[in-house]
Amino acid sequence: MKRQYEAPTIIRHQAGLINKVAHQAVAGHRDSIGGVPVSTLIERYGSPLFVFDEHHIRTRYREVLSTIRAHYPDTDISWSYKTNYLGAICSIYHQEGARAEVVSRMEYDMARRLGVPGKDILFNGPGKRREDLLLAVEEGALIHIDHLDEMVMIEQVADELGMRPRVAIRVNMDTGIYPQWQRFGFNYDNGEAWRAAQRLVAGGKLELEGVHCHIGTFMLEPNAYYISTAKLLALALRLRDELNVTVSYVDIGGGFASSNTLHAQYMPGELASPGFDRFATAIGSAMNESQFVREEHPRLMLETGRALIDEAGSMISTVIGRKYLPTGVRALILDAGVSVLFTSWWYNLKVTPAQPLSGSTQPTTFFGPLCMNIDVVKNSCMFPDMRNGERVIVSPVGAYNVTQWMQFIEYRPAVALVTETGGTELIRERESLQDVIGRERLPEHLA
Repeated sequence: MKRQYEAPTIIRHQAGLINKVAHQAVAGHRDSIGGVPVSTLIERYGSPLFVFDEHHIRTRYREVLSTIRAHYPDTDISWSYKTNYLGAICSIYHQEGARAEVVSRMEYDMARRLGVPGKDILFNGPGKRREDLLLAVEEGALIHIDHLDEMVMIEQVADELGMRPRVAIRVNMDTGIYPQWQRFGFNYDNGEAWRAAQRLVAGGKLELEGVHCHIGTFMLEPNAYYISTAKLLALALRLRDELNVTVSYVDIGGGFASSNTLHAQYMPGELASPGFDRFATAIGSAMNESQFVREEHPRLMLETGRALIDEAGSMISTVIGRKYLPTGVRALILDAGVSVLFTSWWYNLKVTPAQPLSGSTQPTTFFGPLCMNIDVVKNSCMFPDMRNGERVIVSPVGAYNVTQWMQFIEYRPAVALVTETGGTELIRERESLQDVIGRERLPEHLA
């Protein structure tokens, strides 16, 4: 077939947005989220605005679950509450069949408020108090033991309630990833986890149902999960053979990377981050090679957060000021800053125009509205000119931003959900002064 003639062109290349040759000087735009125009969303709920796409959330959950079950069918997912504990978001995952994974009494209460029974809650975290454990044991939650003092406290609760709590041993280990997470749980490699298991069984008061680990966050090496899964299964086999205790589940935690881009990464996250299928292959390989799995068929559990929700969340923000820095870099001031885009500290978030823009690009830094020099949403990047009142979409921001955001200088914004039917719902109102000062008490002599 004769190839179509393409006239030669001269393109000025800039560091930044990639075209078929190298880099181009004009940014694309994105004027809708989940099929709803940005202008409609802002008209209804104001700016800045977090927006979540329900269809994306459900589709991604089903994709992740089907991918891991292709490698090991008896797998469940527990939604990681700390990643995003808005009630509407958690409810979507629970409708899809996810359990709740919580790391504090606050998150435990959130899960119970949404109707999650205690038996479907995995209670992690190093800071469980006695009153928290009393409730969790009474309601039949699975408690992942972090340290020896906690083990003793659960035994005391067991005596007080006359119950046999359901527990798992939390394990940390060397998986070839450094710095190694050593703070949480008992160490596998120096034998601490085995000694903790021996102590637990000798106590005779707790029902050891599982082994658990969480090796890190935003993990980029699938083989680390092969190692962690293999080590947990080796521990489970030893528990059975030497202590006559057969655990019913193996929980490998979460930490899977999204398509976000770490500041230190050279390649964009879409190219650098492994797809979930690679993590699933590594985990499944360890499961299917294991003698313990062949003989006992334990349930596999994942505690997934970022990899499920990050790309489903976007922030719409409006340009409210422009200036030039002494370096010649153009500064655009947005109405959303690092107080609500907390993950901008770690990730080189995408900033995309929400309307068509023309003209050449120039170095541009996006600042937020805070009176703090550190309020940088995105450092110098090539970007077309923008005027006050024009908007950008910052993404992906679905993970951790609406749990780690701060009530600092500015009110926290509203959060909207684009539903599967193409409608919109307000799932968190914009804050007001009363929200900020509602729990203050002004002494009479200062009034």
